[in-house]
Amino acid sequence: MGIQTFFVALYCFIGQQCKELIDLIDESILNFKGDIHQLEMAIGALLVGRQLGRKPLFLIHHKGTIKRFEKDLGIDSFKNYMPEVGLNADKSNGWILAQKVSNFWKAASGEVKGIKTSIVE
Repeated sequence: MGIQTFFVALYCFIGQQCKELIDLIDESILNFKGDIHQLEMAIGALLVGRQLGRKPLFLIHHKGTIKRFEKDLGIDSFKNYMPEVGLNADKSNGWILAQKVSNFWKAASGEVKGIKTSIVE
């Protein structure tokens, strides 16, 4: 495969991913019933999670909030829509702090104090 063919294939793949994401958001808006602020937060978490990753989201939001976001978007799990750790995870102060503890999920649950934070830099 030549370099030009590679970039055309990559562009089409990324374009398809973007279309699928927009389709998911459009469908969730059409099917949503309830306080639209909740759906706005879920869409925001989906978009931020694509950059930071799923694990950093658990350091920003409680597990129940993540589950509600998934329900509001009509998806089974954020696992299928974002990486576990995104390319920009290090923007999350919580993620940086969580790297220093032995059990990530204890940090995410709040058992380890001072890790959960929504601050990014």
